[in-house]
Amino acid sequence: MFDSFQFVTPPYDSSQHSASVGASIAGILFTAFFLVTSQISPAQESDIPLAGAESLLFMTQALRQQAFGNVQTLSDTRTVVASETPHPLVPKLKDWSDFEYEVNGEAFSLDDYFKRPAARGLIVLQGDEILLERYGAGNTPETRWITFSVTKSVTSLLIGAAIHDGFIGSVDELVTDYIPRLKGSAYDGVRIRDILHMASGVAWNEDYADPESDVAQAGAANGIELTQYLNTLPREAQPGTRFNYNTGETNLVGELLRAAIGNNASRYLQNKIWQPFGMEHDAYWLLSSVGGVETGGCCINATLRDYARIGRFVLADGVLPSGERVVPTNWIRDSVTPSQGSENYGYLWWLYDEGAFSARGIFQQRIFIDPTRDAVIATHGNALNATGDEDQDHTDALIEALRRSLSPQR
Repeated sequence: MFDSFQFVTPPYDSSQHSASVGASIAGILFTAFFLVTSQISPAQESDIPLAGAESLLFMTQALRQQAFGNVQTLSDTRTVVASETPHPLVPKLKDWSDFEYEVNGEAFSLDDYFKRPAARGLIVLQGDEILLERYGAGNTPETRWITFSVTKSVTSLLIGAAIHDGFIGSVDELVTDYIPRLKGSAYDGVRIRDILHMASGVAWNEDYADPESDVAQAGAANGIELTQYLNTLPREAQPGTRFNYNTGETNLVGELLRAAIGNNASRYLQNKIWQPFGMEHDAYWLLSSVGGVETGGCCINATLRDYARIGRFVLADGVLPSGERVVPTNWIRDSVTPSQGSENYGYLWWLYDEGAFSARGIFQQRIFIDPTRDAVIATHGNALNATGDEDQDHTDALIEALRRSLSPQR
């Protein structure tokens, strides 16, 4: 049933990737381990790691349920203000009582999926019609949920907007043209295209079993701290030739965006996409520190319907309802074209069969986009583990079965 649809295996599903994202936001959400205690029952207090908490990965599922849906109350954020005229999504709910998906030869229903604590929200759009919308207990259409690495794909869209606006010439320009602090380092000769493909050729160790690895040392770095660290790294491959999942470089993309536009990423997202396309709810983008900067690779907090509207914006080829183009012609096409280094990766998008692609974040956040079916499938998730577990198997299989249940539209 699923043979023709191959979800990405390593490097996406590696334990290294899951640890990298969790550790990158560990410092940002450190206070959540303590502040969230006021929001849960006394019976759960023994599960809170009050001492030595260093990573979101070690929070209990119950504690994460509170933190993921209340990030703006736990850490410093910038608000991305909603539109006064939301892009309409028209309810046309189908009967899904006979729907099944399969994991390891066993059939499951939608009810089975939502019995899993990991299932926090699911929406299926075809065109602007909502065919399915359902939430786990405690979540609602107003719940802002953390995106994790889904944010990378949004940052990619903003790079496209910056090119269209003339702040960036093209993806073939050099990273050092925008971040001169990297001149004289292994980033000499690295193009913007290369870091969007995670193929700079600069050595980076993403191994979290090693406390001396690069991601352990600088996975959450931004600004001067980030560029100072990247300046010390050697080159191990020619730029553009080898894919190497690199947390530091996703932060570097955010650094480059801010340098190019001369503004913060939250305001740019608000002005270019969030308000003009018609997002329904305010979103919140976590900052690296109080009064700090957004991390280019993580932590926009948004409602499920607005996750889905991001997918609709992409399916509209980056064109607003007014007809105004936000990203260059062919930007979306180029963004989801396989790179030289990996057939499964574009400009910070994961690629699948039949031209489908996805923004993906740990704990099973997804914006899955299928142009052939004019479909968007988005999830809020709180999986037991960051990635690579039974909850991921269920989410993968669910999305595959949902997409196959829809008729091609193009």
